[in-house]
Amino acid sequence: MARVPSAVVAATGLVGGYGVARWTGKRQLGGVVLATAGAAAAQRWRRQAGGTAAGALTAAYVAAFAGSHPLAKKVGAWPSVLGVAGAVALASWAVADRRG
Repeated sequence: MARVPSAVVAATGLVGGYGVARWTGKRQLGGVVLATAGAAAAQRWRRQAGGTAAGALTAAYVAAFAGSHPLAKKVGAWPSVLGVAGAVALASWAVADRRG
């Protein structure tokens, strides 16, 4: 079975966290999805690219989550979430997945 790239894990955490929170009405449940995927991606980033890169990518993941909120006021919720998820996925691929 092929390994899922960390870029996919990170993007899925952002999109899935928002989707779960929106569809269930329980923000905490969405937070669990977001945090679980973020932790899984961070472990892969550390293994694939080292601690410094993992720290930077984790900061980008958290910044994307936080930044999606004000961005959503300008472009809408789903476009915002999809945009930041794409940006994190691209950064993850460039820093960690591309090497493997």
